[in-house]
Amino acid sequence: MPDLAVVDRQLVDAAVELARSRFPDGEQWSGAAALRLDDGTVLTSVAPQPPNVAVSLCHETGALCEAFKRDRRVVASVCVVDAGAGRGHWVLTPCGVCQERLFVYGPDVAVGVPEPQDPRRWRSLRLRDVQPHWFARVFPEDPWPYGGAGE
Repeated sequence: MPDLAVVDRQLVDAAVELARSRFPDGEQWSGAAALRLDDGTVLTSVAPQPPNVAVSLCHETGALCEAFKRDRRVVASVCVVDAGAGRGHWVLTPCGVCQERLFVYGPDVAVGVPEPQDPRRWRSLRLRDVQPHWFARVFPEDPWPYGGAGE
């Protein structure tokens, strides 16, 4: 059985497919996200584009809410954006807010991180490796929040 807790081509393709179907091809910085659940289900979502950008949401938000609604654990997450001008879709590291949202599922959630030389390429890292100085690590007497083991 393949490792579900990894950002792989299937997960990236699911996000790119949604972005392409939802937004005009080449619409710069349009994007989508894909999350894999512990049962192998892939959820995708896009963010609404409100007139007031101060109330914007991340692309991951809808899929995270759906995972919570289903009472399933997220094991992998990726966000992509169309870089425009024929540059293809780039993988983005989850923003700090989305990292906090994903930490609900523990430090071993896999996230897509772009390769600096070519953001169309990515690697799969665990949240614990993306954010080694996460604020909750300063509380050694507390177990890792939400049921995981702290390190």
